[in-house]
Amino acid sequence: MAEQQKQEKAVNGGVQETKPVKTEEVKVTPSRKSENVVFYADYHQVNPLDHTDYNDFIHNPDAPQKLDGFDPKYKDIIDYILRITHEIWEERGIGVIFDTYHNSTIAHSCSGTSTGVLPVIAGTLSHLHAFPNRKIVAENVVWSEDEPGYFFTSHRSMNSATNLGDSNFGPATGKKITFRSVADCAIHKNRIYEEWLVRDNLWVVKQLGLDPYAVAREMAKTSVSKGSPALKGPFGLNESVDGQFYPERYKAKDDSIGEMMLEMYHNIYQCKMLNEVTKFYSKNAKVHFICEKELCGREEIQGTLISLLASFPNALHTVERVTCNNSPESGVWDVALRWRLRGLHEGIGMFGNPSGKYVEIMGINHYRIQNGKIQESWIMFDGLDVLKQIVQGEEAPADAE
Repeated sequence: MAEQQKQEKAVNGGVQETKPVKTEEVKVTPSRKSENVVFYADYHQVNPLDHTDYNDFIHNPDAPQKLDGFDPKYKDIIDYILRITHEIWEERGIGVIFDTYHNSTIAHSCSGTSTGVLPVIAGTLSHLHAFPNRKIVAENVVWSEDEPGYFFTSHRSMNSATNLGDSNFGPATGKKITFRSVADCAIHKNRIYEEWLVRDNLWVVKQLGLDPYAVAREMAKTSVSKGSPALKGPFGLNESVDGQFYPERYKAKDDSIGEMMLEMYHNIYQCKMLNEVTKFYSKNAKVHFICEKELCGREEIQGTLISLLASFPNALHTVERVTCNNSPESGVWDVALRWRLRGLHEGIGMFGNPSGKYVEIMGINHYRIQNGKIQESWIMFDGLDVLKQIVQGEEAPADAE
């Protein structure tokens, strides 16, 4: 792109209209979250995290952002999400959850959903029992105000912990681990009312020295739901084609970052146009994949994406949300993109021989874009959860005894 642009959005008869305007000329206005997939925010309203250490970040001056209904100690929405994370996990202030989560919070993991604040409390206590010294270092927070008073954050962090207690993975191992996670949160008046959490649990299990397939089988046994068999699986089959119609290529409606990301994701993942990696990624782009797999350059990126797509060759890929933040650096954007894959494990690829099982994957990617090219990205989903769905109903092999 010759010039970085944003969208000034308007809703007219249920159709989103876009008008490109220069970054310097606009303070990004809220968009109605019910009618859009792409959202924007202006870094001038907050203290951006960027490369600031938490020790320095907490001493930032008050930001110009208005947080009506929030505790006045929070300087902006980024300060809110970083402070409550620190208080809950590192200061062990578990009760802060009662102050910052809605009583009917909806919490999404990769293939499951819970409702209410009590499962959040229980999950936090269980995790801290297993990893009592967990440290969470924020790498970035991408945010937006979707409409007045309704905020969204996508918080990417690097975590370290020692497995000193039993967990749902198995008995304590005493091993120290590191792992990345991303949490998307929808927030209103000091309370998170919906959350999407992705953690690299496959890498956690590998570092603990456990067999991922064995762990996945045990987890699958305890997650089998009761009731009608019809409720245990999908009623239809999601595929990339619609009947006999091939998937349509997406063409960006304008030069905005949001439209660029929709075109990139749809054409590469849904339409399998892996050649377009060269269009959207810089020549020496870096990708941080699950299990700390580090990719550099278009060929490695293409190879890894092909391996992933090969496991689910006909699955349906959808974009749930794209959040775009401009940056103090000219031409630089930070983007969070939440996606979902639904379909059959019917190909040989990243997840081994095909099982024929129906799989659903929720993922959250972060991107660093400069002058219209992806320079760095973080692709995050729960590979252990994928294995759990693949081995559902299987018995452990005899030689595993």
